Amino acid sequence: MHIQLPEKLYYSIGEVADAFDVNTSLIRFWEKEFDVIKPKKNAKGNRKFTPTDIKNLELIYHLVKERGFTLEGAKTHLKENKQQTLNKFDLIRKLENIKAQLQELKDQL
Repeated sequence: MHIQLPEKLYYSIGEVADAFDVNTSLIRFWEKEFDVIKPKKNAKGNRKFTPTDIKNLELIYHLVKERGFTLEGAKTHLKENKQQTLNKFDLIRKLENIKAQLQELKDQL
């Protein structure tokens, strides 16, 4: 899954939920379950996610939704070998981008 978000310092929870095609309640739930997601909250309590939070959400989405991990399994997987998981995740994203570009070239022919 490729996330399309504009370059900004902060993203609202609605923008994040639309980018991941999930409900905002799921984003709030993952925020409570995973320690790596720490959005900033303003005086009204609105959550503002940084690009680092988006990257962490993308990794959690990959583990839970795409690879089928349970929440506990994803937590332990992130704690035990986070760097290895991040390396694999980055590699998968790069390969998906290359595949999308190749598919676009094929469609143009």
